[in-house]
Amino acid sequence: MKKTAHPALLPAGLADVLPPNAMQEAKATEDLIHSFATCGYERVKPPLIEFEDTLTSGSGAATADQSFRLMDPVSQRMLAVRADMTIQIARIATTRFPDAPRPLRLSYAGQVLRVKGSTLRPERQFAQVGAELIGSVLPAADAEVILMAHQAITNLGIEDVSIDLGLPTLVPAICEHLGITKSSDVQHLRTILNQKDASAINRFSEPAAQVFGQLLNAVGSATDALRVIKGTSLPLPALRQCEHLEAVVSILRKKAADITLTLDPVEIRGYEYHSGVTFTLFSPKVRGELGRGGRYQLSGYAEAGEQEEATGVTLFVDTIMRSIPAPVPTRRLFALLETPAREIANYRAEGWVVIEALADHSDPAAEARRLGCSHVIQNSAIKNV
Repeated sequence: MKKTAHPALLPAGLADVLPPNAMQEAKATEDLIHSFATCGYERVKPPLIEFEDTLTSGSGAATADQSFRLMDPVSQRMLAVRADMTIQIARIATTRFPDAPRPLRLSYAGQVLRVKGSTLRPERQFAQVGAELIGSVLPAADAEVILMAHQAITNLGIEDVSIDLGLPTLVPAICEHLGITKSSDVQHLRTILNQKDASAINRFSEPAAQVFGQLLNAVGSATDALRVIKGTSLPLPALRQCEHLEAVVSILRKKAADITLTLDPVEIRGYEYHSGVTFTLFSPKVRGELGRGGRYQLSGYAEAGEQEEATGVTLFVDTIMRSIPAPVPTRRLFALLETPAREIANYRAEGWVVIEALADHSDPAAEARRLGCSHVIQNSAIKNV
């Protein structure tokens, strides 16, 4: 006989969010969106499910293996549940706002669902809050998004937020210049660089070992790392990318001199579809990423079929929730049946949570305590319970 699962049991990676955390998460989400709005980013709301070929094409291919799929009984076409919202914002920018003035600033918030969790994020459903700046190739665009995300997180009370910069297009540019084009060789090199295995780098040809060996020494403080990179012999395309990165760092230093910036020029994991400067936000108080973002390209809709540049950020609300201070308990007030409605409204306007009695109680104080209230209204006066 098949045993029925307990109704409280949920699939792995899914969970109920209960009071007071659900309210705190909703408030944090709205606070982040408000921070973006003050910088001119207008909110959009894409659907949870889209046609599979739309959601998993182009840059969406990076999340294709993480997307749940189902058949639409209406159109008889395959649908996919979003595993990331950035792809949807790119679609909205290029199809809904193709003629809007650039740069276009959009923000979003919503839930995503993934087939599998990861070591750092075992949750398969979680909230994302993000922003995209579309249509600018300037270093100032990258700096704007980075500083805005940093400020939004800091506004929530999270301290010591650091920013780890990256340049995932640097390694491919160098490989092309050195003639390292075989996919197995490139993948092997990427694995070595991700593992920071300096001894394995020395097994490559002399030019490759020299340049990548130097870049491995460029991991650390952004200022020190850029100094090492500038002393490395790089091909012109890679040099231009590094100059763009240096300009971004310069702007960040001018606008926020005390910000903590690190740099890993050979890190590629998780930035497969990015085309320029990337960044990840961390806090020493929590394991995992608070958010990540970077520069990428929107294809297929720009004039003459050209690709449009964009830079954006995605903040992970589940990690942020583990970083912010615990919510302050709300003041809860128990109102007896005879309490006038206007009086109840006034207390609520003052910030009280007012629980109204549904019946007469012989011991109002005991009932107030049972309902989690610290005070009771009796004869138009507030009393401790």
